[in-house]
This record gives sequence, structure tokens and C-alpha cells, in this order.
Amino acid sequence: MLGDLTERDRAILALEASWPRHGGAKEEVIRAQLGMSSARYYQLLGRLIESDVALEYDPMLVRRLRRIRDTRAARRTARMPGFVG
Repeated sequence: MLGDLTERDRAILALEASWPRHGGAKEEVIRAQLGMSSARYYQLLGRLIESDVALEYDPMLVRRLRRIRDTRAARRTARMPGFVG
């Protein structure tokens, strides 16, 4: 249910959805708008995109972020020595 997202969760998703329209360093925007480090932001974002609540809230964004994450993980795995895939 949408009520399960906190205001912070919605702010994180909103920032991620609007990021291509922003200029400047993302880390600075994260600190200024959300008052947290970029490391904490990405930790929370990673957990958030795994939730069904976030998927229900903004399905296109969450699916896009999951695809990006999965593509990066697959590239990292393919570069691992001894990986047979």
C-alpha cells in the first residue's frame, strides 16, 4: 500500500526520477535536499527499489533502476576472473 512509503522514501524516488533534469554534482544535491551522505542515499535507494511498495508507487522508475542495477551487476560478474557464464 502506498501509505507504507515514508516521506523520505518518496523524496529519494522523486530525486532519482528528476535527476536527469538537474545539473551539477548529484552528491551535493543529495546532501542539500535530503540531508544525508550519498553513501546512505544509495544504500536506502537500493533497499527501496526492492520493495513492492516502491514498485507500486512508481513502477516505471523502479523497473528502470532495477534494470540498471542488474546490468551493472552482470557486467561486474562477467569481468570476474574464472567466471564461466
